[in-house]
Amino acid sequence: MNWMALKSGSDVRGTAIGEGTTLTDHVARNLGMAFALSLAAQKNKDIRRITIALGRDSRVTGPGLLAAAADGIRRSGAGVMDFGLCTTPAMYMCTITHGFEPDGSIMITASHHPWNKNGLKFFTEKGGLEGREIEKLLQSAQSLDAEKSAAVGSYREIAFLPVYRKQLSDRIRAGLHSGDDMPLKGLHIAVDAGNGAGGFYAELLKDLGADTEGSQFLDPDGTFPNHIPNPENETAIQSLQKAVLNAHADLGVIFDTDCDRAGIVDADGKEINRNRLIALISAILLEEHPGQTIVTDSVTSSGLKSFIARHSGEHYRYKRGYRNVIDEAIRLNGEGKECPLAIETSGHAALKENHFLDDGMYLVTVLIVKAMQMKKQGLSLGSLIADLKDPIESTEIRLPIQEEDFRPKGEEIIRRVRDFAEADDTWHIAPDNREGIRISFDLCGESDSGWFLLRLSVHDPVLPLNAESDVPGGVRIMLRKLYDAVKDIQGIDFSSLKDSIV
Repeated sequence: MNWMALKSGSDVRGTAIGEGTTLTDHVARNLGMAFALSLAAQKNKDIRRITIALGRDSRVTGPGLLAAAADGIRRSGAGVMDFGLCTTPAMYMCTITHGFEPDGSIMITASHHPWNKNGLKFFTEKGGLEGREIEKLLQSAQSLDAEKSAAVGSYREIAFLPVYRKQLSDRIRAGLHSGDDMPLKGLHIAVDAGNGAGGFYAELLKDLGADTEGSQFLDPDGTFPNHIPNPENETAIQSLQKAVLNAHADLGVIFDTDCDRAGIVDADGKEINRNRLIALISAILLEEHPGQTIVTDSVTSSGLKSFIARHSGEHYRYKRGYRNVIDEAIRLNGEGKECPLAIETSGHAALKENHFLDDGMYLVTVLIVKAMQMKKQGLSLGSLIADLKDPIESTEIRLPIQEEDFRPKGEEIIRRVRDFAEADDTWHIAPDNREGIRISFDLCGESDSGWFLLRLSVHDPVLPLNAESDVPGGVRIMLRKLYDAVKDIQGIDFSSLKDSIV
């Protein structure tokens, strides 16, 4: 078995049921033991004094994998706190919440991926483990045989989700400066939990006075019978849009399975996602603290950059990957550059006020506070981004790299595009180019009216290509220019690029 194949960025992930199963009870058991041993070494503590909290999302394989990880932890001699059904953000918050504070925690989840997948996310009080730490953990787990040890560590079942829920409720009360028992009275919110772990959020809002009629798919069901629990999925968003319009709600919110990502729909059913979601939370934060820096991934639009500038902020584009974005925001803050937000277009969002924790439910909570404030003024949340310029056209194409040693080939084509751009004054290299190569164009006589970004995937032998245009036909014009510049390079499948310009 190739243990390293289970690494997915800063997570462990694999097929957990059916044909081709790779994430087995044996793997989870050994990873539980390996994590306990690593924590004991890092903290210089007797293994018997190490405690690890465990939680899971609603997937059908969650209970079994949690039990196996717990068994591995106990066989190391460490103790277990079993939280049962939980959210990924809650599994970090427990490490810094008084009265809990385990040495580490593990969340059993595969986020928005299909029901037969599952994974493990690892946390300490310092945050989630990074990619290099996951590699070391997998290497250690591979060398263990947890089944040969006796389970001597302690085991307790503890309900932490109610504690996390209260933390969110307290944020709403604090944000509205309200001692009222029902500070959300008069606000109508439809919640779509996608049968994941976030169904309790509708009850939280109802307890604070909100009307939650129209909420749907709140009960956990690990087969996800209604739609993929993914805020970016078109079918999922359409389902929420319909629920909002049918219920005449002020707002709709949708979570992925483990609630580290979210999306929203406004009262007229318009999706607020990707660039629009970034613009919305940026407007709220910059209204409170003008002049601060918003850190995003690299594929955000030109319209978003202009929007943030108009709202007295600085837009800082960085690499794809939510850990990359979060780590860069933390680094900039350490250098004295105030950054209240790190956010990806996928919906991963981390606020400085919330420990830079990747938490979709906390993001939505902040948005709901603002929605309540605006409702009292007779305004909608969507009005905050009325001046955001959306592109007329956008596309994403993936160019497969056909050579086994794919990274050098990917870097070669990016260098070729850079060299071409430097020799052609109609190609403008972005001054904030921090990943791959981003080129802007003056299309149809309009300045800076289109761009494309070509980058190398973090993990896969693929070159993702994103393009946006503010003029009709602009994407095709730009991609034709790109194809002419690179079509003679061997080792890349350009068929999808060629098809897009026919």
